[in-house]
Amino acid sequence: MNYQFSKKILIIEDDDLSRHLFLQALEAEGFTVIGAENGKVGILQAKKYLPDLVICDLMMPDVDGYDVLTNLRRENLTAIIPFIFLTANNTTASMRKAMELGADDYLTKPISINELLRVIKIRLEKQSLFRHWYTHNSDLVSLTLSDPKTSDSIFPNIPHLKQVFDYIETHYQEGITLSDVAEAMGYSPAYLTHQVSLQTGISINSWIVKRRLAAACFLLKNTNLSIEEIAHKIGYQNTCHFSRQFSQHHKKLSPKMWRQKNQLPHLAASKNRKFMKSQTQLSYPISC
Repeated sequence: MNYQFSKKILIIEDDDLSRHLFLQALEAEGFTVIGAENGKVGILQAKKYLPDLVICDLMMPDVDGYDVLTNLRRENLTAIIPFIFLTANNTTASMRKAMELGADDYLTKPISINELLRVIKIRLEKQSLFRHWYTHNSDLVSLTLSDPKTSDSIFPNIPHLKQVFDYIETHYQEGITLSDVAEAMGYSPAYLTHQVSLQTGISINSWIVKRRLAAACFLLKNTNLSIEEIAHKIGYQNTCHFSRQFSQHHKKLSPKMWRQKNQLPHLAASKNRKFMKSQTQLSYPISC
């Protein structure tokens, strides 16, 4: 396994024996390892060294694993670090709370080193894929946002959420969902939903719909594409679904009705000429 060289992993564990065991095992696999004997030290180490991944015990005195995760998710520099709980607490309630706070995984003791390494590899690869995507698409994102069609961006200027909105901007036409955005960002869907809703007042899925409908308005106003063609262009597989969502967001106006009120005059005139021409070519029966 060569991918792990130079990757830093922080182990936050108050049990000395367990902490040293994991540190030694990961170091033997080529990782750079950092140890923290409690949650308070773990937070400081995470902010100082910015590890590529954090493995944290849950039940610790003073500052427990939940507090560690919450603290790191609040900071821009540590918010996207993959975070794995490793604990003896295997209740459904504790696992659910961990995932709602934004944990990337929840492992229960006892666990083999091979199983731990497998989970670490999966998380690091997902993080690497996202960073690779963003590095190679940042220019594309910038061009898209500067295009006259989207210069008045619908997305708020929130630096902490920029990557989320950039991803939606680049992929909204592909039929993406909350799960796709969360996986690309390296977050759990529950955590991403909470953060975006907390800071913007609406959910990820609502932002995706807003972006699609903004594109729909542009196409309805500036082209003579059919309603079905527009629906497919902006990521809808079902034209009826598109029409229902459009109507819900535009005072019960259907896409056709909205177009009649807003389409550029020269396009509407062109469409009318084509319609009239087609009508004159029809043959009507002679009435008796």
